[in-house]
Amino acid sequence: MIVLGIETSCDETGLALYDSERGLLAHVLHSQIALHAEYGGVVPELASRDHVRKTLPLLRGLFQQAGVGPRQVNGVAYTRGPGLIGALLVGAAIGRGLAWAWQVPAIGVHHMEGHLLAPMLEPEPPPFPFVALLVSGGHTLLVRVDGIGQYRILGESVDDAAGEAFDKTAKLLGLPYPGGPALARLAERGAPGRFQFPRPMTDRPGCNFSFSGLKTAAINTWRTLEPTVENRADVARAFEEAVVETLAIKCRRALKATRLKRLIIAGGVGANRRLRERLREVTAELGGQVHYPRLEFCTDNGAMIAYAGWRRLAAGQREDTAIEVLPRWPLDSLPAVD
Repeated sequence: MIVLGIETSCDETGLALYDSERGLLAHVLHSQIALHAEYGGVVPELASRDHVRKTLPLLRGLFQQAGVGPRQVNGVAYTRGPGLIGALLVGAAIGRGLAWAWQVPAIGVHHMEGHLLAPMLEPEPPPFPFVALLVSGGHTLLVRVDGIGQYRILGESVDDAAGEAFDKTAKLLGLPYPGGPALARLAERGAPGRFQFPRPMTDRPGCNFSFSGLKTAAINTWRTLEPTVENRADVARAFEEAVVETLAIKCRRALKATRLKRLIIAGGVGANRRLRERLREVTAELGGQVHYPRLEFCTDNGAMIAYAGWRRLAAGQREDTAIEVLPRWPLDSLPAVD
């Protein structure tokens, strides 16, 4: 079974073809970083229009790269939510239109389920059950995963997501868009220990997150300093260390609470080198393992949508004829796949 995956939830247009027998055949990705850079963040209307322009040309290139034709596709998966409503509608309309033209079933995929299942694209995918840390620009979640669609939320952010806090802090430090990766690169040059920022909500039980106060602490410190490269790097280092340690503390709690030994990390912030190192240490201390998708599948991509769509299509799930997207969509509301 060959499934076409279409991802258009925000500012990246991703397409992929996944074969249930041969695995991932091909994937292509167009990033809108240059388009939004002059605004310092994503402009939803511009994002939607760029998806309209780029999706079909990318699709033609995808088929050429994979060496298959449209008539070999057995199903279409597209991101139904969460995300920007205009961007989601582009992918949904194109996905449903192609499915209708090819007379194959279509399925709307939960964006965060796609991220959660991205490690399944690796040669040695992690077996169920496990704890998943989904950490990106729009989401920070700890989830117990017993199978596809069998999700229990253990903790989530009560305000800014970790990636959002990275981006906002970077912008206030005067770093270029996209801010999160720029801040992480700058932090590599910072002196450890010069500043000590709080580890939010680690002094109380539970696995929820809060990063708005940490962001404020970093900015208030920055405003007392001379705007030198050294000071900027030291603040970035302290901020990154605080985020990483907070995530590590909460992951340790989640693993202990569930008595599970396996942790997977997914989402754009999962590409952060310091976070990967720290969580590798945490799981090793607990006698467990940590799994990541490859770096190209940490950020939004069509491969994770194609894979998640295949699992649900193969289980007999289908969409009706209505085109509906869900900008807000609780992960734990999804039906289970047997």
